[in-house]
Amino acid sequence: MFGYYIEITKANLAGIPADYIRKQTLVNAERFITPELKEYEEKVIGAEDRIAELEYALFQEIRGEVAAQSERIARTAESIATLDVLASLALLAHDRDYCRPEIDNGDIIEIVDGRHPVVEAMHAAERFVPNDTILDNDENQLLMITGPNMAGKSTYMRQVALIVLMAQIGCFVPAARARIGIADRIFTRIGASDNLSKGQSTFMVEMAEAASILRHATPSSLVLLDEIGRGTSTFDGVSIAWAVAEFLHDTRDHAARTLFATHYHELTELAVTRKGIKNFNIAVREWNDQIIFLRKIIPGGASHSYGIQVARLAGLPHEVVQRAREILKNLEQGEFTEGGEPRISGRKGRRPAADAAQLSLFAAPDDDLRQRLKSIEVAKLTPLEALNIIDELQRMA
Repeated sequence: MFGYYIEITKANLAGIPADYIRKQTLVNAERFITPELKEYEEKVIGAEDRIAELEYALFQEIRGEVAAQSERIARTAESIATLDVLASLALLAHDRDYCRPEIDNGDIIEIVDGRHPVVEAMHAAERFVPNDTILDNDENQLLMITGPNMAGKSTYMRQVALIVLMAQIGCFVPAARARIGIADRIFTRIGASDNLSKGQSTFMVEMAEAASILRHATPSSLVLLDEIGRGTSTFDGVSIAWAVAEFLHDTRDHAARTLFATHYHELTELAVTRKGIKNFNIAVREWNDQIIFLRKIIPGGASHSYGIQVARLAGLPHEVVQRAREILKNLEQGEFTEGGEPRISGRKGRRPAADAAQLSLFAAPDDDLRQRLKSIEVAKLTPLEALNIIDELQRMA
């Protein structure tokens, strides 16, 4: 802070040169400067400022040269970015055996052996089970997908949306073959979330998202609806889900190609009265009171949700699982006992009456069986599909 100086003790002050200039006095010494030292000081202290000036001058010079070539640099950057994206997509397609999709302005979305690009890469140790998809604005406009939790409904729905999206950005897709009718938008109502800061419950958020979809979807859109109506009572939920499915099928301006996953098995009855609604389910097998997920989507509606088995897999205490099974049997056998008591509150271990009928929201069990039989296209069934339908009909009976 004092700069450069020559410090001389007071005992030696008599011998200082005449050109020394006193700068500061201390208790036992004096500090001096000389013209040469002052000049050197100014040079050193001012060097940092001079460096900054030179750097800024050079920066301005470079900036001017770059600005003169800005258009050329922007074109080069864009070309490099495009090349980077295309090279990355090509490498991905080569390494993961993707196919080149056919893109057109039609309404058909046809995917053969489609796969989820993320899930199949994350579970390399387990073979990913591919699935087919056919969607259009005629006979396959809304696919009603039923099946147990964890069987793969959400994965299937999302893989269809991702394949459509990937195709429309110019990427090869994870499938054996794909034909994609361009979608103007992809709408999704998936998962559970709330917005408590705005006073919106999980169900309110779900309904707000569903309302937006119903207002803005067009016949060229792709819509994914996962468990509409699950955030309220059973009858409210079924009613809302039923009405939403009808709206998306019947309203001409909003009849989007739709994947509709639900645990409300009553909604499978829509396929009987609506030409464009088809029932599909995720195949499972029961073995020694265990469920095996086959991850394959097949025609027809599911007869069970297997929620209690999934709860057992999740680690619910054994006594809770057993009691849940007992209550489920009570509910399936009827609402009240012969004595007029609510059957759900029956004592543990009580066996329900063997002749009690299963409840149905919309039709008698015999009507359900008859309608399901009418919906089967026997000539188009594969042996595996026939076995699945027989299993389903046995459960309905």
